[in-house]
Amino acid sequence: MSAYTIVELVGTSPNSWEEAAKEAVETAGKSLRDLRIAEVTKTDMRIENGKVVEYRARVKLSFKYEGGN
Repeated sequence: MSAYTIVELVGTSPNSWEEAAKEAVETAGKSLRDLRIAEVTKTDMRIENGKVVEYRARVKLSFKYEGGN
């Protein structure tokens, strides 16, 4: 039996939502182990002077819980 922890992250990219989501997962992967599932729950854009300057993706990410006994 296993248990998983879920965290919510926001990734950003000047190019696309896909790149923003990938950035969130890959950044989390540098400090979290056993990543399992990533679910994009929301996308939005940051706008300056009437132009899109940043894509943002909110991602729920699960990883295996390794709590103490």
